[in-house]
Amino acid sequence: MSRKLTIALDAMGGDHGPGVIVPAALESAGRYPDLHLILVGDESRLRQALNGREKEYAGRVSVRHASELVEMHETPSKALRGKKDSSMRVAIDLVKERKADACVSAGNTGALMAIAKFVLKTIPGIDRPAIIAMLPSKTGHTHVLDLGANVDCTAEHLCQFAVMGYELVKGVEHRDHPRVGLLNIGEEEIKGNEQVKQAAKMLSGSHINFVGFVEGNDIFAGNVDVVVTDGFTGNVALKAIEGFAKLLGGSLKDEFGKNLFTKLLGLFALPVLKAYKKRFDPRAYNGASLVGLRGIVVKSHGNADQTAFANAIRVAMLEVEQGVPDRIGERVAEVFAERRIA
Repeated sequence: MSRKLTIALDAMGGDHGPGVIVPAALESAGRYPDLHLILVGDESRLRQALNGREKEYAGRVSVRHASELVEMHETPSKALRGKKDSSMRVAIDLVKERKADACVSAGNTGALMAIAKFVLKTIPGIDRPAIIAMLPSKTGHTHVLDLGANVDCTAEHLCQFAVMGYELVKGVEHRDHPRVGLLNIGEEEIKGNEQVKQAAKMLSGSHINFVGFVEGNDIFAGNVDVVVTDGFTGNVALKAIEGFAKLLGGSLKDEFGKNLFTKLLGLFALPVLKAYKKRFDPRAYNGASLVGLRGIVVKSHGNADQTAFANAIRVAMLEVEQGVPDRIGERVAEVFAERRIA
């Protein structure tokens, strides 16, 4: 980092709250000397969790009191209208007030999206923000959006998602021409619903690197950098992938633990298993971005541990350094104003 960077953390959100978020903040502050972190939440609980350790970081870790908490089961409308002093709302307000460059929260996804959209507003030309995250692939990783923010999407929404994903990956991955694919039930032009077909026609005339339709297996093949879909399909795909990963990990453990012989085989295979675990560790992919907003908001998984939440902070840092909202705004203005996608 070449400049001071400030991130507001919703320190009360998620399944573990300050017990995970405070250690993750201290870890990140120790790793990045120019990083400033604002822990937002119940001051007494946060001071207790810090136990005076914030003094080690020369004022780079501070506390901002918030008297309310958005529960994981609360409706977005209740969180938005009834809890204006929640840790989530205050953290996002700090971004709006330019007292923080980004916000990271492990809290209620629906509430986070509703509050962020209300407070920060969307980039001109973007109708709806989307959720984008990385998934592992054969050659590294693939960014996928939307992962649940928008259940029903028009062709134009899908095109907007494509532009946002293209610019985010171009910035944070330093790729000149990221490959963008539209998720479909086949690669042939005749397949898919009308929204997907129309979106493909619109994207074909754009200046982003649109490679056509891709199927679910292409997410992991490494032949595309951004996969675009509606929030319903994206969220179902994400949950299926997470479920299969847990099944695979549990099955391997069970098979190697069946008897003495398989346990011995497990010892010989330990280096391979460790490398496999490191490569596909879900904690390394934690941190989904709410793109399309006039500020940076990153959603951590609700049950993230210290390592995972620290990675979500790193995702926010990368987006701030690359000015992702500005990049998206510039591209959207260029593409849509000239009716290349419309």
